[in-house]
Order: sequence, then C-alpha cells, then structure tokens
Amino acid sequence: MKRLFLLAAACLVCLAASAQTGLSILVKDSKTQEPLAGATVSLPASGRSVSSGSDGKAVLSGIADGKHLIRVLYLGYETKTDSVYLPFTGVLDVLLTASAGENLDEVVISTTRSSRTISAIPTRVEVIAGEELDEKGNMKPGDIRMVLSESTGIQTQQTSATSANASIRIQGLDGRYTQILKDGFPVYSGAASGLGLLQTPPLDLKQVEVIKGSASTLYGGGAIAGLVNLVSKTPRQEPELNVLGNVTSAGGLDLSGYYGKQSGPTGITVFAARNSQAPYAPGPVDLTAIPKFTRYTFNPRLYYKAGDRTTITAGINTNFENRTGGDLHFIKKNGDATHSYFEKNNTKRLSSQFSLSNALSAHRQLTFRNSTSYFNRKIATPGYNFNGSQYGTFTEISYAVRQEKAEWVTGINLVTDRFNENLQTSVALRNYRQTTLGGFIQNSLQVASFFELETGLRSDYVADYGFVLLPRFSALFKLTPKLSSRFGAGLGYKTPTIFTEESERIQYRQVLGISPSANKLERSAGVNWDVNFRTAITDDLGVSINQLFFYTRLNNPLIMQTAAGSTFRFENVNGHFDSRGTETNIKITYQDLKLFIGYTFTDARLHTAEADAPNPLTAKHRLNNVLMYEAAEKWKLGLEAYYYSRQLLNDGTTGRPYWITGFMAERLWNKFSLFINFENLTDTRQTRFDSIFTGSLATPVFRDIYAPLDGFVVNGGIKIKL
Repeated sequence: MKRLFLLAAACLVCLAASAQTGLSILVKDSKTQEPLAGATVSLPASGRSVSSGSDGKAVLSGIADGKHLIRVLYLGYETKTDSVYLPFTGVLDVLLTASAGENLDEVVISTTRSSRTISAIPTRVEVIAGEELDEKGNMKPGDIRMVLSESTGIQTQQTSATSANASIRIQGLDGRYTQILKDGFPVYSGAASGLGLLQTPPLDLKQVEVIKGSASTLYGGGAIAGLVNLVSKTPRQEPELNVLGNVTSAGGLDLSGYYGKQSGPTGITVFAARNSQAPYAPGPVDLTAIPKFTRYTFNPRLYYKAGDRTTITAGINTNFENRTGGDLHFIKKNGDATHSYFEKNNTKRLSSQFSLSNALSAHRQLTFRNSTSYFNRKIATPGYNFNGSQYGTFTEISYAVRQEKAEWVTGINLVTDRFNENLQTSVALRNYRQTTLGGFIQNSLQVASFFELETGLRSDYVADYGFVLLPRFSALFKLTPKLSSRFGAGLGYKTPTIFTEESERIQYRQVLGISPSANKLERSAGVNWDVNFRTAITDDLGVSINQLFFYTRLNNPLIMQTAAGSTFRFENVNGHFDSRGTETNIKITYQDLKLFIGYTFTDARLHTAEADAPNPLTAKHRLNNVLMYEAAEKWKLGLEAYYYSRQLLNDGTTGRPYWITGFMAERLWNKFSLFINFENLTDTRQTRFDSIFTGSLATPVFRDIYAPLDGFVVNGGIKIKL
C-alpha cells in the first residue's frame, strides 16, 4: 500500500511539472535594437518579477501553461504590456520605445563640435530643452536669466542696483570666466558681456547647453568656469509659428514671435521681439528695482542645401535697447535736488553668422565658419559719461572624420577683439586690440561598449601675451545600464580686460586700462567627476540621482586694486583662487508628478600672502526644489522654492540668508495656451532686511546686491503655436 501511495504522488508531481514551463525574454531598444540590461519583467497577476541581464535577457521559470500577461518596465521608456501563450519555444523579443520628453539619449550636443548624443558623449553637458526650456520661459519671457539661475552650480549676479545688469557665475567663479556662445559663435565677450543675459529672449532657442569646469580647449580663452551655448531653432518641413505675449504686475510687456519653414533646399527662420518695462520701485526706497527700458530684437536666418553635400547657413542678430534706472521721481520727469540720481544704458548689438559645411565623403566633412560683431554702449550718470564700441570677429576652418566608433575634429581659428572709447573720461583711453590664433584637435573614441573617451589639445598664440597649451580629456564609464560615471580635466586661460563684475559695478569710472607689460594671462586647471544613477522602482515610480564633485584652481588672478589719485588698476596678484564643491541633483517621477531637488555646496576662496578669504557674493549653500504636475497636455502646474545661504560682501559685512518661492500654472489647448506665474511669493527683497546704498539719495554709494530687489511680481500671458 505504501509503495502505491509513493508511486501516485510521484505521478502527480510529474503531471504538475509537465504543466509548467519557462519563458525567455529579450528586451531591446526599438530603434537601435541594442539590448537593455536592468529592465523589469513581471507577471502582474502573480506579482513575480525578474530583471534582464547585461545581454538584455530575462527568464521567468515555473509558469503554468496558458495565457499570461507580461509587463516590461524600463526607466526612460514606455511601459509595454503584452499577452503570451505558454508553452512558448524560443526567445520572445520585446521592443521598448523611448518615452516622449524623457529620451535624453536622442539629444544631440553641438557645443563640443561632436555629432554624438548626450548619452554617448564623455564631456559632462547639461541640456535645458523642450518642456523645461518652455516652462522657464513662462517665468521670464524677456531674457534667459531664469533659464540659467535655477540650475545647480549657477548663480546670476546682479551688478547694478538700479539698472539690473547681471552676469553668470558658475561654481563660484566670477562672470568673466564664463564663455557665452550663440550657436557656437563667441559674440558675448569683453565689453559685450555686461548686458548679454538681459538681452536674449528664449523663444527662438531649441536648447541651452552648459559645460561646467574648464572648457577653454573647445573655443579658446574665457571658459575657465565653463561655457553656455545658446542653440537656435532650425526650420522643419512643417511650418512653425510661435507667438508669445506677456504682461507683468511691475509694468512689463513682452511681445515676441518666431517663424520657421524648410521648403525644398531652402529654409528660413525669423525671430522678432519687443520688450518694454515701466520704472518699478516696490517699497519705501525710490530707486528702481526694475529700470525703465525698451528693447527691439530681430534675428533672421537663412538655410540652404546645395545638393546632398553642401549646407550653407547665414544669419544676422540685431538688438537695440534704451535702459534708464535710478530715482523714480527723476525718471517720471518730476525730480528735484533730492531726487536726481539716474543711470542710463543705451546699447546697440549687431552680429552676423555664416557657416558652410561640405561633406567630402560619407565620413569626412569640411566646415568654414565666420562671425562679425559690433557692440556699442553708452552709460550716463550724474557727472559721468562712458561711450565705447567693441568690434569682434571669429573665423574657423575645421575638418572632421566621423566613423562608427571614432571621431576626429581638427582645425584652426582666428579671434580678434578691438575696443575703442568714443569719449574721453578723466583717465586715459582704455582702447585695446587682442588677436588670438589657435589650432585644435579633438578625438572621441568608443574604447569598449562600457567606456567612451574624449581627448583634446589646443594651442593658442595670444598677441602680446604669448603661447598657451591646453590639453583636455573626459571619460564616460557605463558601469551598468542604470549606473554611469564621467571624469574630466583640463586647462584654461583668460586674457585680461577691464570688463569685469568689479568694474561694471562702478560703470568703469576711474578704472585704468590694461597694460600687456604689467598684466598677464590668468591660467587655470580644473577637474570634475560625477556619478549618475537612474532606476524604476515600480511602474509609476522612477528615480534618478546625479552627484558631481568639482575643483578649479586659478593662478595669479586679476584683481581690481586702489591706485593713486582715487583711481583703480587691475593687477595679477601673487597667489591663487580656487573653487571646490559638490552638486547634487535628484529627480523623482510618480505618474504625472515630477520632483526636482538640487543642492550646491561651493567653497570659493582667494589665497594670497596677505589673506585667505572667501570670494564675495558666493552662497556656500544653495537648495533648489521644484515640483511639477503635468496632466495629459492640459495642465502644467509648478511650485518652486530656492534657498541661498549667507554671502560675504565686498565691504566686509555678511548678507542674510533667504528663501524665494514661486508658483506657475499653464492651461494648454491644441494651438495655444494661457500661463500665469507668481514670482517670489514671500516678497523677499534686500530692501526689506538690508540697505542697498550709503550716503544720500542724490549721491548714493551702492552696496553689493545679493538678494532680489523687485520682490513679488505676477506675470501672465498667451502662447500661440501654429
């Protein structure tokens, strides 16, 4: 009897085993057909799940025969659910499609001259594009300050209390060490850098690319802290027409439009904008927190394809602005002896860009690029006038060889910069001519499937200052599909000029000119290392974390010193300046919610024999928090909060820490949307907790501006997309 029972039990086990089977699944990218390691393959009915291996394969064993629902999830891709009947012989291929708005792998980077996508480029490039650029444009439609200032490691520094002039600081370094490009052309340098941020509306931009850390190897001197490349939209086969109108509670009005169309071999884009502002002074101080201004911008561009091999691009950028800050009573024509202070800035900005690319073969390309620029600025304050013009050119010839795993780009470029003062002041004319001839070679190499390497070498000859050799390298390690790391290092330099944050604050009054016999190049070295991790915890919950560590050392920095007769002179001090710190970026997505958390720690210090002091106007701790809700192309809601820690001021005092909060809402329809933005809900203003000037209202001596001056402002408008 016992033997019969054991025999029956064995038969039941065999029957049960014969009714169960295994299923092999291969998860791949639908476009590249590459396997996706780390994808989650699950059976929703039973709750069982496994992860795909490095070859993209996942095996589910012990599944009963019959129909089953299979779900495959991978961060950055659309979740796929399908049914399968078992037993199934062979391997089941599952092709995943990248999610709209999440597929950073398809973003092509142009700043490094490489044609590679962001996922395959070793240089750490941060891209602000698509919906993020559109949402930030709702907050400041007239300029790009908001686009940049809400990123970790970047701070916009206001240099004028009444005219709102501002510069970009990256990782604690002054604004003159950041190079700003427009489509790869350096047109915002020297005298032209003072108002560049305030005169660039974002509507015609496709994306903004930011490289932090020494990047002088790419485009020459000036990129010690990093560079920002503003990439314009290009025409498409379908015509594109965007119109934006915006008004603010502070008296601002923004009107801008963009049109683009590719028709056969010819394409055009046209951008035009008019931005205006009434003088605005919230609070008890009668000095303008936002100056009165009117600005006109017109940027046409032509694209032409001469056959399959040659592409020609030509464009013109024009910008004219009259800006007046100062005492509110004076600007409104009812000033008196007490209410008499003013600061006028009238600027004209003209530049041309030309590019010709010829494909010599399927893998070889020759490119010629040229830009010319003209910038004139007139400053007037009581008893003082400044009038100067800058003329600049940039010419480059490059040759590229692009293959499947390797890419070479080599070339030469010539940069000229000439500044002439058109009006004599109390000091000698600060005219100068700078000519730089450079040669470069860059290589991008896929060493292995998990290792990408990018190297570069530039040699510049700077007239009056000699030769500079700039090596650079970056490495990308794809440790797993969820974990990657980048490491980079390079050298940089900056040619001295009088156009710095320090001299901008005093409108270049009593500032002596630069002398090649007394001044020398500022030279730097920098390294950065980051780790990037992203994963999907559930079907609805995803997390990505990026941790960056950076260090930059600047030798013999150029500092403005007091000279004889109440004048100021720039001198290369005997010592060094260094900036070190970390940036932490966390993104959490849950269904239609996105939470961004960013933290920046910056320790920037000047080391000399006389002192070891922090860099003024640098927040050691910054916290960025943004919560976004997007509902099926109908609503966009955003809540933000930013924290700035105490900052050392140039007069030796310390500013107060503060928070800035805001709320943005946008209602979308098929062809248009309405938006409203509540900026600085807590009405945080420096004038509420600290002074902005000493002396009398008629002859103010301004202190550093480290917090907002405009306070709570509401703006709203309409966007039309046809």
